[in-house]
Amino acid sequence: MLFLLQGCSAIKIAYNTAPEFGHWWVDGYVDLNDTQSQRVREELAQFQQWHRRSEMPTYAATLQRLEQIAPGDVTPEQVCAIVGELRGKLDRMLRRAETPLTALAMSLDAEQVRHLERKYAKNNIAFRKEWLQRSAAQQQERRFERILDRSEMIYGSLDQEQKSVIRKQLELSAFDPSSSHLEQLRRQKDSLNTLAQLMKPDLTPTAGRELMRAYIERSIDSPDAAYRAYQQRQLRDNCRAFATAHNSTTAAQRETAVRRLRAYRRDVLELARQ
Repeated sequence: MLFLLQGCSAIKIAYNTAPEFGHWWVDGYVDLNDTQSQRVREELAQFQQWHRRSEMPTYAATLQRLEQIAPGDVTPEQVCAIVGELRGKLDRMLRRAETPLTALAMSLDAEQVRHLERKYAKNNIAFRKEWLQRSAAQQQERRFERILDRSEMIYGSLDQEQKSVIRKQLELSAFDPSSSHLEQLRRQKDSLNTLAQLMKPDLTPTAGRELMRAYIERSIDSPDAAYRAYQQRQLRDNCRAFATAHNSTTAAQRETAVRRLRAYRRDVLELARQ
């Protein structure tokens, strides 16, 4: 997310307002009642305190490693190693959220589940409109525009040859929005089935956490073997694409990247100390 935000000050603003945004996001999915709303606000504030203290310093360390490798060429293996670090951070966050997520899920009622189903339906319509109803060429162009925007946020303006490198990597990618959509539908169905079990009146908190843990694990590592294979292909493609694009940059562009990464790291450390 650091690389999607426009400038360092935006990182600090976004992070400091994350609990409020998180509350708004959850409310949009399940229409919280007053009691749930207060509890979610408190849990998100506590989660941020834990994340600020325990996780933000590790983000700074990752950014520092990126600073160190940015001046030279990189390999796909180096990129994938960084991705693996970020995956580990996500796993820790989900483990930390397991208990409050379970409590919230066990407090939902039937109308809130129907609200969730309607939200899923809207999301699916939006996804199909954004990706599945576009031609392959339109999909490629949309992906190119997004990647170019994020790349230039780090390196500064890219020339036509460098843009061609990005386009070539996109052509080699295994990207398939229909596979992503099928997995999205599977997760939605899985979440609704899990909620039905979590909302049983005789369920104990311990059993609830076990159900939530299993659901989170299925969300991280899909039980669909075909989708897992697709994910791995995508990961390899993305690591290769990033390394190839980075290696096409000039010394000046890499220095720009170093300065921006360093600025991100300073902001992350400042946030960790607050």
